[in-house]
Amino acid sequence: MPQRLPTYFISHGGGPWPWMPEMAPAMQPLAASLADIPRQLGQTPKAVLMVTAHWEARAFTLGSSPAPGMVYDYGGFPPHTYQIVYPAPGAPALVQRVQGLLEAAGLPVAQDAQRGYDHGTFVPLAVMYPQADVPVLQMSLRAGLDPAQHLALGRALAVLRDEGVLIVGSGLSYHNLRAFGRAGQAPSLAFDAWLQTAMAAPAAQRTQALLEWEQAPAARLCHPREEHLLPLMVAVGAAEADTATCVYHEDGIFGGVTASSFRFDAV
Repeated sequence: MPQRLPTYFISHGGGPWPWMPEMAPAMQPLAASLADIPRQLGQTPKAVLMVTAHWEARAFTLGSSPAPGMVYDYGGFPPHTYQIVYPAPGAPALVQRVQGLLEAAGLPVAQDAQRGYDHGTFVPLAVMYPQADVPVLQMSLRAGLDPAQHLALGRALAVLRDEGVLIVGSGLSYHNLRAFGRAGQAPSLAFDAWLQTAMAAPAAQRTQALLEWEQAPAARLCHPREEHLLPLMVAVGAAEADTATCVYHEDGIFGGVTASSFRFDAV
């Protein structure tokens, strides 16, 4: 049996940054944190289940294509960034396994055989697994963005950690497209301080803090819409009793914004 895998919430950065050399210096700490994940695992997962902030659907929806295409869900970047291909195979058997788990948990689930990898999936994975040789199941958030439902989703998926599946919530701990740079400095710092404290709290307190995240300092300044925070709920739900470790923290991304990523495991 594979060793139980941790779960991750990752801040995935901005647009197609790994393919833009001019962004490399600013994104180097993030790149290093993502590239280090395979070493932290100590094994190659059978598949990655990526819950992406860039896909919302009426039900939790599973990308069921055996060979997913690409979704270039960003704008204003150089032409070559719309030719990127990340050819990791899909994970049809895992789709069926996850559908069964969600149905058993009473959660709404659907499949989409047309949806390709969006940049919440292919950008971090291209750094983590550049050979694109690990199967990937991309999964949506559920419309309405209810924290409790996304924590429940994580709980339903938790058993997969013992089956060699790496569960990753891909978002950003700060996501206000109208307030990057200096405008985002103070609110992101305040929200991140709350987030670090919440993640370090005992399990029950951590879960309650996430359910009440809107009460955090500068919460709605940092997340006018919470789609980039909800993947954190999934990662925590799947490792609810486990310890959080901050695996990426930076105070100067996007011209001054503070952002973080976390790993959840029993270590």
